[in-house]
Amino acid sequence: MKYPLTEPFYTDELNAKIMGPHPLKLTEELLLNNRIKKGARVLDLGSGQGLTSVFLAKAYGFLVYAADLWSDPKENQKFFDQMGVPSDRLIPVKADATELPFEKDFFDAVVSTDSYNYFGRDEEYLDRCLLDCLKPGGYVYVTVPGMKKDCHDNLPKELLLSWTPEQMDYMHDVEYWRGIVGKCRGVKVLEVSQMESNEEVWADWLKQDNEYAIGDRKSMEAGAGKYLNFIKIVLQKK
Repeated sequence: MKYPLTEPFYTDELNAKIMGPHPLKLTEELLLNNRIKKGARVLDLGSGQGLTSVFLAKAYGFLVYAADLWSDPKENQKFFDQMGVPSDRLIPVKADATELPFEKDFFDAVVSTDSYNYFGRDEEYLDRCLLDCLKPGGYVYVTVPGMKKDCHDNLPKELLLSWTPEQMDYMHDVEYWRGIVGKCRGVKVLEVSQMESNEEVWADWLKQDNEYAIGDRKSMEAGAGKYLNFIKIVLQKK
């Protein structure tokens, strides 16, 4: 697919900041025909170094809270300033996804790119941790790395060249995720589907001079990509 919104951000400098398959391309596909209004208050959940947060603010016109447990808000603010995003349109927050520090009904929407699989596999997560800060009728857009078909009982050797079985447990198929979000009492499930972006976003990542990207090349060069995909999840709070 084409990524017209990502194109202005597709530079060597910004690509060097990615920490996995290209997050902006994933976010752009995730938000195709999205129902979030321009100017909406949006939580970028698991925002990392803030690349997706800048994208959401500049390309979509959202007011974004960039929430991440492992990044430094001061460093992220420097990056946001460099990218020319006004401080009242993009706010970095250090936050644990399981203990979010926001008021009830604070956000119009939540977007999470390539991080939800670390904390959202708990079937109680949405009801217990996330939905309280989302307005009724608000949307949750999630993309996670996954498998075309769960194969944890007999992991292919190609996958194990780069990742341990414990690491692979963060990745599951569409049916698994339908089961997880389908148990949430507080949302209507609008979509759980396989995304088109896979080969291209992986190719962007594997080009990077990054120890993690270099480690991932072992599996991907051996053909592990045929087992993998990305999964789109769209929910609406009741």
